[in-house]
Amino acid sequence: MPSPFLYFAGDRLSGAELSAARLDGHLVELGEGYIPADAVETRALRAASLTGLLGASLAATHLSAAWVHGALPAPPARHTVQRAVPRRLHTVIDRRLIYRDLQVADADLLRIGGVRVTSPERTLADLSRIADDTYTRAALLLAATDVSLPGRAARWLEQHRSLPMKRSALAFLRGLAAKAQEEVTR
Repeated sequence: MPSPFLYFAGDRLSGAELSAARLDGHLVELGEGYIPADAVETRALRAASLTGLLGASLAATHLSAAWVHGALPAPPARHTVQRAVPRRLHTVIDRRLIYRDLQVADADLLRIGGVRVTSPERTLADLSRIADDTYTRAALLLAATDVSLPGRAARWLEQHRSLPMKRSALAFLRGLAAKAQEEVTR
């Protein structure tokens, strides 16, 4: 059941009506949709705002999943997605997406707001494997949401065989886990 707090163009209101409500201050943008200006932004609303992009076949990953989990204040310009179904997709992928054709295992997915999103552990492990300042910042912000998350993400990586950049990601995550443990024991 769609959220009564989430509006999409052409759904309950036209694009013109949504724009007018936004200009009047009644609605604010959230991902690919709009919510009332006084609504509390939740991870379920962030995820549900991606319904039109993800559909039933795709899962939000990397920066998009970090945004859904509340680690980033704004959604990425292009959402990163992966296949969440066993069959390969033979449709045109939206240009607002960065598509990875590898299927995400069901065990690594959560259903939030009606769409699939990688778990926080998988998301942090994925972000940690990309040597880029944007991804590193997102990894640090996501790790800060839960002190046990870096340790869980490191265990996730340890359980998966050959992944690109696994060794450096493990070192990064173990460092974060040790720092979080230090903070807890102080």
